[in-house]
Amino acid sequence: MTLFALGLLLAAAVIHATWNLLLKRVGGGPVFQWLFAVLSVGFYLPAVLALSWYRPTPLEPEVVGVIVGSSLLHTLYYGVLQRGYRVGDLSVVYPLARGTGPFLAVIGAVLILGERPTAGVLAGGMFIILGVFVLSGGVRSRGGGPTPAAVIYGLATGVVIASYTLWDKNAVSGMAIAPLLLDWGTNCGRSVLLAPLALRRRRELWTVWLEHRREAIGVALLNPLAYILVLTALQVTPVSHIAPAREISILIGSLMGIRLLGEGHPKVRLLGAASMTLGLLLIVTDGSAPWLPG
Repeated sequence: MTLFALGLLLAAAVIHATWNLLLKRVGGGPVFQWLFAVLSVGFYLPAVLALSWYRPTPLEPEVVGVIVGSSLLHTLYYGVLQRGYRVGDLSVVYPLARGTGPFLAVIGAVLILGERPTAGVLAGGMFIILGVFVLSGGVRSRGGGPTPAAVIYGLATGVVIASYTLWDKNAVSGMAIAPLLLDWGTNCGRSVLLAPLALRRRRELWTVWLEHRREAIGVALLNPLAYILVLTALQVTPVSHIAPAREISILIGSLMGIRLLGEGHPKVRLLGAASMTLGLLLIVTDGSAPWLPG
């Protein structure tokens, strides 16, 4: 992995964990998802117009189909993730989702894209599984232990993450769709998909805007930016490297949940997050990192 790609992923990790914190504070829901999707479309429209002028992209049926498919997957992702945040702690749902997602993406890269992981990658996968075990079975949330629903939604989010990672990799690498255009088109699609529901809940929409407009604006700005950085790295780097490397945000998200939201038992949670992070580092470096003994 190049230093340029690694820099993109580190920046994306901080941004990603930050907008997840904002989302947790709101509690989410389809109305909030529609609100920040629409705001994102407006905020990034000038950049899309500038890109279209500089590098025109013909909207052929194949391109539109890929963008629509990405919209469906990302809409499902936000729906499952926000539901998870409603039933569980950030430092449980977030690491589970972000830890299982890259592991499944690596498996998908092997089966679908023909990538061949080495022993270092497989060792990293084992550490990720260990971290998932610790976080799902060893933590104790404010209600005693992590609810089954929180674990299920966290794991389900990981499945969706793996799916859209492989889908979007093909879009930006195989079909050469610009990352900015793909993400903006995805937000347009989500805006359309969720519009009927949001319009039926106009009173709730107005309440959300009055009480959480700062969070909505923050997520609308940060969410696309984080993923555009990841998509840019995906253009030139294998999924088996990008999917795990971006999950350094796991540790950042756990720290935010503990420090800013007061979620309990930090030592156990950080142990699980540290195990996942070690696994991710092994995958990225193929077990040859200089900080390892021997």
